[in-house]
Amino acid sequence: MNGLMNMLAGNEIGGLYELVPALKIVLLVIMALCALFIILVVLIQPGNSSGISALGGTSETFFEKNKGKTFESKMKKLTTVCYIVLAVLSVVFYILLLI
Repeated sequence: MNGLMNMLAGNEIGGLYELVPALKIVLLVIMALCALFIILVVLIQPGNSSGISALGGTSETFFEKNKGKTFESKMKKLTTVCYIVLAVLSVVFYILLLI
């Protein structure tokens, strides 16, 4: 345990710098998986407007009132979370490239 603490504190030769290459690979794999997931989910999701009915006003139905519980809304939320994760990981990866 003491050796790990010394390595993380930078007391041994290399310190955290020895972990950076492995961390870069892990971040790249996670970023690639997030990007592929975003691409697939966006391709699966239907468009926001449903044809010509978007031009005129349509009456509100029971389905429209409960849109938050549908599969499409859950996929949109999951897509947003994945976008945020990808953005944060991109910034972290850039910072690691500077080290």
